[in-house]
Amino acid sequence: MAGIMQADGLMEKLTVLSDAAKYDVACTSSGVQRGGDGKHTGNTSACGICHTFAGDGRCISLLKILLSNECVYDCKYCVNRVSNDIKRASFTPEEVCRLTMEFYRRNYIEGLFLSSGIIQSPDHTMGLLYETLFLLRSKYQFHGYIHVKGIPGASAEVVEMVGYLADRMSVNLEMPTAEGLRTAAPNKVRKNILFPMRQIQNGIKESRQYHGISSMKSRMYIDEKSYYEQMAQIRDSYERLQDYQSGIKAIREKNAPKTALTDGGLEITPSENRTSGGLTRPDRYFVPAGQSTQMIIGATGETDYQIISVTEALYQRFEMKRVFYSAFVNINQDSALLQTPQGPPLLREHRLYQADFLLRFYGFRADELLSEENPNFNEQIDPKCDWAVNHLELFPVEINQADYYTLLRVPGIGTKSARRILAARRNAKLGFEDIKKMGVVLKRALYFITCQGHMLYHTKLEKDYITRQLAYEENPVHLLLSDGSSQSYKQLSLFEESPFYQALQG
Repeated sequence: MAGIMQADGLMEKLTVLSDAAKYDVACTSSGVQRGGDGKHTGNTSACGICHTFAGDGRCISLLKILLSNECVYDCKYCVNRVSNDIKRASFTPEEVCRLTMEFYRRNYIEGLFLSSGIIQSPDHTMGLLYETLFLLRSKYQFHGYIHVKGIPGASAEVVEMVGYLADRMSVNLEMPTAEGLRTAAPNKVRKNILFPMRQIQNGIKESRQYHGISSMKSRMYIDEKSYYEQMAQIRDSYERLQDYQSGIKAIREKNAPKTALTDGGLEITPSENRTSGGLTRPDRYFVPAGQSTQMIIGATGETDYQIISVTEALYQRFEMKRVFYSAFVNINQDSALLQTPQGPPLLREHRLYQADFLLRFYGFRADELLSEENPNFNEQIDPKCDWAVNHLELFPVEINQADYYTLLRVPGIGTKSARRILAARRNAKLGFEDIKKMGVVLKRALYFITCQGHMLYHTKLEKDYITRQLAYEENPVHLLLSDGSSQSYKQLSLFEESPFYQALQG
């Protein structure tokens, strides 16, 4: 039976709820520029909020916790599902605020990542998240970065009010397809996930239009003076504690539309009414760092082609800042989900991230990388190399003549090196040594380029040959044989398997 064991004490709660949050990877740098003014606590930098890393390379600059690991849903992949007999814990909004401020003052963090299990109902949970953010921004005057999870099924009014207090919001897609979601999360409905995504997208767009911002800078707080005035409004509104408490109570009772216009003095109007004449628009930016989402990879039977096609649609139709992929960890051993005897599909996750970059920065389309006939990525080489060896009719490319987007199609040439090539070749003809200094990875690019009409070596443009060479460059201990099979090698040990060691043991 779930919920019998309850964590007591702040440290025990922190241990339980920080560990429960580790499976959510939809966490990224802020994208927000907001300096300190001497009045508020904290600031954030658009180039990122990272200032320290764990031993395995993970950024730990955010206090990443759940408000509660109690949940009324029974998602088959989730450790916090209602049918699991685990230790349960819940923070109060005041406790989250105290933890955030104390961690910040000790320079452990620069921001907060806050999510939660579903407590009682989506509206009730979203109301608690709103209360937490309101306290942080007003009572504690926290000026740092906040990333909060949107709860599918919560009312649009509460989601909107949270959006004016958070820097980034994310609503997890969970599974790439609706069929997968029905299999793995029977309590969740695809429509309830997509609705707040669309609401956040529209809110961001309206906020940019209202503030007259049309570039990527719209994801930042440009007018800092205006933002400080906005925070002052929130601080002053907190003095009217009775109004604030009534607003929170109304949210929990699903009466948010009655208080949305005046709750806490914020003058937040529902998205569908904001464009109507006569209504007051808030001066604060809405989710200035954009929205992101996450998909679990390998729990159900979707192909890489299906996943990357969904990703492309999310970027094009919902203007996502990032799509994150989480390799499925079969912690519940549920028979309805795919079994993973080899552990989480980390290589597959890695290939999807590589393809994601190709979609966002290199001008590729999903149907260029994969197809229904070829639905999964090559494990031996990355997606860009795989595309290139399957389109050898387009190569070699002349470095001194190719345009920017043609250069981006060459393995080993990235966005920075492509721009450097375009700038440098205005003044001189470039050779292989020149482009190597510009950051081109020649061990990949040499098969696909010429400089002044010549290749670096007399390399034959033959698919199997180039694939074997690229596979070896990516993983020298893994050799792809000509018949398509592979041979793995590992470094010889001075112990265990060596005859000398065996003789000593004998």
